[in-house]
Amino acid sequence: MISAAKENILKKIRQALSNPVPLPFPSSEGNTSVFHPAEEELEVIFAKEFTQLQGKFAFCFDEADMLQQVQQLIAANKWSKIYCSEDKWNPAFSNTINLAGCDASITGCEFLVARTGSIVLSSAQQSGRTVSVYAPIHICIAYTSQLVYDVKDALQSVKDKYGSALPSLITFATGPSRTADIEKTLVTGVHGPKEVYCFLVEA
Repeated sequence: MISAAKENILKKIRQALSNPVPLPFPSSEGNTSVFHPAEEELEVIFAKEFTQLQGKFAFCFDEADMLQQVQQLIAANKWSKIYCSEDKWNPAFSNTINLAGCDASITGCEFLVARTGSIVLSSAQQSGRTVSVYAPIHICIAYTSQLVYDVKDALQSVKDKYGSALPSLITFATGPSRTADIEKTLVTGVHGPKEVYCFLVEA
């Protein structure tokens, strides 16, 4: 048996549903973008935004150039333990199966968002959920064909790619992990990698 108080609440809900209140700003319901369209090449916009967020960016003319640049980076920093579970790059870079003890990890990505300088990752990738956040250094290899302008474009591209079988996790990684929780002092590498590199390959 429904109490008088509950019946009163249900009555008010029914009345509200029968007389809906018009939207105060109907033109603001996502029909148009609030951001200006891209005025530069997406590669340029991404590089600017990514580096402003303390990311480290390198442009590669082709895959051979990328392989050389990544190997030079590893040698220059004397990283001896590189984790990479991507079949395409595993033979060239990976020399450990211990993610927890690695110096750096290498992954691909789903897309790059130029306007925010973000790397879009998902659980559907070979690297899975943890590789990009567990290692102290994250190296992402991407292609110019993966560039999109805005977050909305990235989400639509993921939907177009996977259809109804969307990945269980989609992550937008924007620069190194950072927090200012402690006395409002910015600290990097607290909840994820302290350094993030993106090698963008012409494709």
